[in-house]
Amino acid sequence: MRAWIERFIEALSAEKGFSPNTCRAYRNDLEQFFAYVRESANSLLKGAEEINVTDVDDILIRSYLGFLHKKNQKSTIARKLSALRSFFRFLVKRGAINTNPAESILTPKRGKPVPNYLPVDEIFRLLDGVKGESLLALRNRAILETLYSTGVRVAELAGMDVGDVDFNKGFVRVMGKGRKERLTPVGKKALACIRAYLDKRGKVAGSGMTGSDPLLINNRGGRLTTRSIARLLEKVVRQLGLLRPITPHGLRHTFATHMLDAGADLRVVQELLGHASLTTTQRYTHVSIDRLMEIYDKAHPRR
Repeated sequence: MRAWIERFIEALSAEKGFSPNTCRAYRNDLEQFFAYVRESANSLLKGAEEINVTDVDDILIRSYLGFLHKKNQKSTIARKLSALRSFFRFLVKRGAINTNPAESILTPKRGKPVPNYLPVDEIFRLLDGVKGESLLALRNRAILETLYSTGVRVAELAGMDVGDVDFNKGFVRVMGKGRKERLTPVGKKALACIRAYLDKRGKVAGSGMTGSDPLLINNRGGRLTTRSIARLLEKVVRQLGLLRPITPHGLRHTFATHMLDAGADLRVVQELLGHASLTTTQRYTHVSIDRLMEIYDKAHPRR
């Protein structure tokens, strides 16, 4: 089974064009299942050290899902089951097994939690919270402004190069999931912060930058990682004492929520976020009750 997992991950990258982060998530889910199968007391496997993909049936998968229910949310279980379906579907196509043992298993019903986001006053407080004119401060300000201005994923921002920013037209080129490229508008304030950061960086380095250089770098000159961006946001939130925690993905939620609250068309927001499905974008239509009531009071003739 381990050899097939490796082949599957390679296919995700080479054939599907999945990002390293997505491939890593699939690998983790499948490795967890592999570890469960090896340790399982299932009489069918009889404690075998080497696990063959033909040893896995729907009963074993259901047992695994039952094990997951003890410590995992339904959304996590649904994701892991989806990974198993994709893996065994791959094995069927390659002729390693005849049927997909995960195909007939129902996905756990998931709730629809409201994505975490910041109100307008708190997002402004966050964006104005990074003070100073040092290279680090300018970079961090550019990060926060760009995440909120564009709604890009943190991995998409970390992967940007200097040449991906079009200062004249006000766009950034984004390489999204599945290596799908899109152009996303970026606001003047965010562009000004990016420009100030790059200008300072050029002066500190004493040399110019090429379009292929990373847009955001760490203290050693390497490309900034998604984890580093998350840590700096955690630090700013803690320093400002914001009432609710927020992650880089939470800034993406905030972007989408504020766009929709201001009247932006759902399909436009879908395009901006790089969602393949409109259903995914609909998660953000959690317009506040206060705003709904305000619109109702103004519009309904018999309120």
